[in-house]
Amino acid sequence: MKFIFCLFIAFLFLLYSDLFAQGKDSTANKGRELFGVASYYGKGFNGKQTASGEIFHENGMTAACNVLPLGTWIRVTNLKNNQSVVVKVNDRIHRRMRRIVDLSKGAASKLNFIQSGITKVKVEVLVNERE
Repeated sequence: MKFIFCLFIAFLFLLYSDLFAQGKDSTANKGRELFGVASYYGKGFNGKQTASGEIFHENGMTAACNVLPLGTWIRVTNLKNNQSVVVKVNDRIHRRMRRIVDLSKGAASKLNFIQSGITKVKVEVLVNERE
């Protein structure tokens, strides 16, 4: 019985820790760099609500990311041509997608990877708008 109680307490602790970590702002992430593959949203998402509650505009300068908190401003650099843009994370990527970031078409256009659809990028955390 003690063992089950201890497991229950451990489970609650882990659950609480995870919820607390998800609610953190990006102060600790400022200056953090991530590397991976970027893609961009298709037309079907234009005008729909994002995870932050904002409406998605394909020509805007926004991104979806599962690693960083919503509201975080990031610089995304296309490693193939060294072009970069600053965008705000306002949405989430589907859990099965392994890409680091999914950009609006406007941001992808400025990074010049519309034709290929994906590119290797560096993501730099700038600031969270809650700071």
